[in-house]
Amino acid sequence: MKSVTRSLRVLEAVAQHQPVTVGELTKLFGLPKSTVQRTLVTLAEAGWLRANRKDTTRWEIGARVLAVRPAALQGSSLFAAAREPMIRLRDQVNETIHLSVPDALHSMVVVDRVDCAHAVRTFHAIGDTSPLHATATGRAVLAHLPERDVEEFLAGELERFSDTTPVDSAELLAELGRIRTDGYSVNRNQFRPGVCAVAAPVLDEEGTPLAAVAMSMPDSRYDAERTPEWGRLLADTTAEIARRRLGA
Repeated sequence: MKSVTRSLRVLEAVAQHQPVTVGELTKLFGLPKSTVQRTLVTLAEAGWLRANRKDTTRWEIGARVLAVRPAALQGSSLFAAAREPMIRLRDQVNETIHLSVPDALHSMVVVDRVDCAHAVRTFHAIGDTSPLHATATGRAVLAHLPERDVEEFLAGELERFSDTTPVDSAELLAELGRIRTDGYSVNRNQFRPGVCAVAAPVLDEEGTPLAAVAMSMPDSRYDAERTPEWGRLLADTTAEIARRRLGA
């Protein structure tokens, strides 16, 4: 049991301090470097941890943790508040609706999905992650984060996924301003080719983004003229979710 307890403590420490080095963890726990390294490798082999893409000497939370998180969220007030409005929105627009939550400044994680009736539709597996800057859900959240968090995010390198992915800081800042004004964000082939989405944030009583709800569709069904209508429906849906979460 000692090794299990140690593994859990290391996992918690990585989550708190990520991306973190073996040396930093060794100082934190007062354990031999070989013991910490062995624990990290074991957790990585199981999918709980991974090496940071930019600096492989640093460790961060892995995809398995992100996949487990949605299951844990299912008992939360957010999940419970969102389900019925998402179904109602799906019935109105007949497109796939999904709920995503931010994983710090790293990504968005899909935690719930309501499928449409179309034979050809988009698919987002529960636990799927996506980049903040390249997606409608990610930008809906980014637009409502504190300025210092946005600056920290923009200080990193923004990966390009398609010809239209916003990777220029000034361009992205202008887009975030538009999202705050309009109340919704749009993604047209900026992450996955042929996939479009419109999203709105779920905000708490202080204006902090807790999640985002999106409707996604193949590019063949995207209609730019209907985007403001879809945006209003999404904004109404997320406002209802925020009220239901507070019991209003």
